[in-house]
Amino acid sequence: MTKQQELSAQDAFQLYGAEASDWLMKRQQIIGATLGVLLVGGLIAATVHYFSSRGEEAASKQLGQALTVLERPVVTGVDLQPAEAGQEPPFKSEKEKDEAIVKTLSDFRAAHGGSDAAVTAALPLGKAQYRLGDYDGALVAFDEYIAKGEKNQPLMVSAREGQGYAHEAKGQLDQALASFQEMAKLDAGGFLQGMGQYHQARILVAQGKKDEAAQLLADLKSTQTNTAAGRLATERLAVLAAEGVKIPEPKAAPAAAQDAG
Repeated sequence: MTKQQELSAQDAFQLYGAEASDWLMKRQQIIGATLGVLLVGGLIAATVHYFSSRGEEAASKQLGQALTVLERPVVTGVDLQPAEAGQEPPFKSEKEKDEAIVKTLSDFRAAHGGSDAAVTAALPLGKAQYRLGDYDGALVAFDEYIAKGEKNQPLMVSAREGQGYAHEAKGQLDQALASFQEMAKLDAGGFLQGMGQYHQARILVAQGKKDEAAQLLADLKSTQTNTAAGRLATERLAVLAAEGVKIPEPKAAPAAAQDAG
């Protein structure tokens, strides 16, 4: 298998990481002085409160309205009943939903360019652009969020991951590796805990550097035993071992019992 084939053939491990990241992006947001993690159901009200306190009341209210597109479900395979008065109908496909997200958030950002609310909107916009295959557009959005967003926001981890995925999809493996290295430096939690290191190992495998990847995975397995990333590392190590790669001893000391959240 060529390096390009390895890159284009997304395995179960890569897909798990992408789905986990998308789950967090759609359902969580960081708002307010405490930087608490909120479910999308509470995101709109929290967004309005946060940005209103910073003198961006108009932008915050409209961002709250724009973000409601994330809550609309996708229903396939059944005949849909007409939507009730005042409600939007479900989307007929994930593609239709992503296209609506891109249009809604692009229009919002054009109307409120330079505002903090526009920067916040760049993250879900980039995610939708990536899913639609617009990797250049996704990189523009992720780069803006990374450059202008609050550096200590937990969702900065998701932005770095999205940036890495977009570079990877374009075949820019060195840039993808750099993004995942930056991701690993940030304080992640939940599904993304340890995923920066796991993604680095994936890229190293795609670059033919399987021994380096094995060391990263061995360290990850040792320090993140009870996380999704640790379990994925264990599975990936088994694949590498079956390919004849010598699995090294971990350099990092084993961590105490951890909870994936």
